[in-house]
Amino acid sequence: MVMENRNFQLDTEWNIVHYPYKPNGFGILIIGDERSFVEKDMNFWTQNEGRLGLINYFKEKGYTAFYSNLYGRNWGSDKATKLAKQLYYYVIKREILNDKIHIFAEGMGALVALKLISELKGKIRSIVFVNPIYSLKSQLNHEKEHKFFYKKLIREIAAAYEIEQKDVENMVDEMEEKDVLPDQLPMKIIHILNGSRAYKQSAMTNLLLAKINQDGSIVSVSYLLPEKFTQLKRYTCDFYQNFEKEL
Repeated sequence: MVMENRNFQLDTEWNIVHYPYKPNGFGILIIGDERSFVEKDMNFWTQNEGRLGLINYFKEKGYTAFYSNLYGRNWGSDKATKLAKQLYYYVIKREILNDKIHIFAEGMGALVALKLISELKGKIRSIVFVNPIYSLKSQLNHEKEHKFFYKKLIREIAAAYEIEQKDVENMVDEMEEKDVLPDQLPMKIIHILNGSRAYKQSAMTNLLLAKINQDGSIVSVSYLLPEKFTQLKRYTCDFYQNFEKEL
């Protein structure tokens, strides 16, 4: 009997590995958005119908998918990035996988994924971003229009970065921000157009793509209406398979 998944703790955080029916030897590190959570006996990725469909599709296609709670609403903190890196090495050491992985990052998860590009240099095969938040600074500026959400975001960032709420704006202002999309790593950016935030994120994608050097870069952008969400899994796996010829 094949084990379907395995739960375990790293630091204080719960993590899970989903095993495929017929392994293809490739792994996918999933980094969720602010709604994601992983607890001992339940997690967002199996409770949400759309995300469960995605996990099952990954398994059908032979992928080993794994993810962590990453301290909840981490907003790209160094602490969460360090744990994601630790999770990578933990899984690669214990599972029979190629050491170059794919990443699937949604929303806030893009902040950790972008930091992992330098932390796991040479260990990332490709990345799929879904409605990515590229910049904490731009996210904070966007939420300034919405007082309730702005205060909530300030509280969450303060908790994630372990600082006082009054220091959040200064910390974010002082963050060094580069052209965040590297030009040598295969990336697919998928925007699900389900609200004003998604449209603003897609506008930011266009600005970033205009900045990076297109020579040698492998970046593609797709747009999905919410009712076409089920196509996300096919878009993702089709993209990953393009970069599995070289081991």
